[in-house]
Amino acid sequence: CGAGWTLAWANQSGARDFVLLGFAHVPRLRPLLTALFLALFLLALLGNTLIALLPGLDPALRAPMYFFLRQLALVELCFSLDVAPRLLLTLLRPGRGVSPAACALQLVLSCVTSECFLLTAMAWDRFVAICRPLHYGALVSLRRCRLLATACWLAGVPVALVFTAWLFSFPFCGPRGIRHFFCDIAPLLSLVCADTRVFEANVLAATVLVIIIPFCLIATSYARILPTVLRMPSASGRLKALSTCASHLIVVILFYGTTGVIHLRPKASYSPESKQVVSLSYTLVTPMLNPLIYSLRNKEVKAALGRLCGQRRGPHFP
Repeated sequence: CGAGWTLAWANQSGARDFVLLGFAHVPRLRPLLTALFLALFLLALLGNTLIALLPGLDPALRAPMYFFLRQLALVELCFSLDVAPRLLLTLLRPGRGVSPAACALQLVLSCVTSECFLLTAMAWDRFVAICRPLHYGALVSLRRCRLLATACWLAGVPVALVFTAWLFSFPFCGPRGIRHFFCDIAPLLSLVCADTRVFEANVLAATVLVIIIPFCLIATSYARILPTVLRMPSASGRLKALSTCASHLIVVILFYGTTGVIHLRPKASYSPESKQVVSLSYTLVTPMLNPLIYSLRNKEVKAALGRLCGQRRGPHFP
C-alpha cells in the first residue's frame, strides 16, 4: 500500500522534484492531523515568541540563564518554521512537488546542532552558578554569553552545508517519493542509487560529535551539580536549584531521547511510519512543550508574564 502511494504521488510531480509522502498511509486522518499539527504549531509559535521577547521587556530577566533561554526559544521558533509549514502544506495539498533546492535548504536550516550546543551552554551556566557561585560574575559575563550563543548558532552551518552538498551529488533513481513529512538525510538516502557507505560513516561520525559529546558534557555537569545541591544547608536554596535544573533536564531528555533515535542511524531498520512519529516529538511537540516547562516551573518567568499581562490590561479602577 505504501509503495502504491509512493508511485502514484511521485509521478504527479516533475521528474526532478521530490514528493513528501508524510502520513500518506492514513489519508482518512489527514483533516484531523492537519487540525492537530496546526494547533501544536501555533502553540509553539506563541510560547516561544513570548519566551524570546520576555527578557527584553522585563529587567528582572536579564540574568545569563534567561539569555540562553531566549536563544533556545529562537532555535525552537526556527525549528517550527522550518518544518511545520511544509508539513501542513503536504497534508492540505498531497502530491505537491518539492524542488531539490527547497529540499536542500530545509536540510541546511535544520537547528539540531544549534540546540545541542545551546543545551550544553545552559548546563555550563547552571554548573558555574551552583558549583562556582563566587566566580559566576567573572566567568559568565554578557560578552562570553554572546560569544557562546553565536558559536552555537554558527557551529552547525559548515557541517550542514558539506553533508547537504555531498548528499545531493548522488544520483536519485526511480519515483522521488520521500516517506517523511520533511526533507531529512535518512529518507533521502533510501532514494539514492549509489554506494553511500562512506557518506553514512561520515554522517555517523559527525552525529557522535554533535549529539553524543554535548550530551556527555551535560551529564558530566549534572554529575557535579547534584551532589553540590544536596549539600546545600538551606532547604529553599536546594529547592530553587533543583527546580531550575529539573526544567533543563526535562528539555534535555525530551530532545536527546528523540533526536538520538533518529540521527544515530541514517538507514535504521525501523519503519518510516515509526520514524515520522518520533520526528514529530522533536519538531512539533518539544518546541510546544519547552515554553510551558520553563514558564510553569520558574517563578521569575511567571512573575514577568504576570507583570506583562498587567501592563497590557492597564490600570484598574474600582
